[in-house]
Amino acid sequence: MSTGDASGTPSKPATPGASAGTQHVVLLIAHGSRAEESNKNHRRLVAEVAARSGAEVRAAFLELAEPSIGDAVDDAVTSGATSIHLIPHFLGPGRHTTRDIPAAIDEATQRHPSVVITVSDHLGTHPALVDLVLDLLAT
Repeated sequence: MSTGDASGTPSKPATPGASAGTQHVVLLIAHGSRAEESNKNHRRLVAEVAARSGAEVRAAFLELAEPSIGDAVDDAVTSGATSIHLIPHFLGPGRHTTRDIPAAIDEATQRHPSVVITVSDHLGTHPALVDLVLDLLAT
C-alpha cells in the first residue's frame, strides 16, 4: 500500500515490488517438472511467501517449466529491479546447485552488469529444516 506526503505526492510503495518501479525481487528457483501439478505447487509456495513477506517474490525454474532462471531475471530487470536475490528450492547439493544454477546466474550477470544478483544456499542447508522434520515426526 502506498502513502503520500503532505503535498499529495505518492511515496514509494510500502511493499517492495508493489509497482512497476520494483527495486528488489526475490526468485524462488525450483527444478521444474513434466508434472504440471509439481510446478503449480511451486507457484503456490511462491505466492504464499510473497503474501506473508510483503516482498516481490517470483517463481523461476531450472528446466522443464517456465519461466527459466534467465527469463525470470530478464523480466525482473524489465520491471525495474536493481537487485535480485535467488533462493534455490532444492534440498541437497548436486550438479544443479553447484554448476547449473551458478552458470545461469553468471549468464544473467553478464547480461545485466548494473543489477546486483545474489544467491542463497539451497534450502536444505537451513537449520530450520531440522525443526520442520521434527514437527512432521510429532504429527
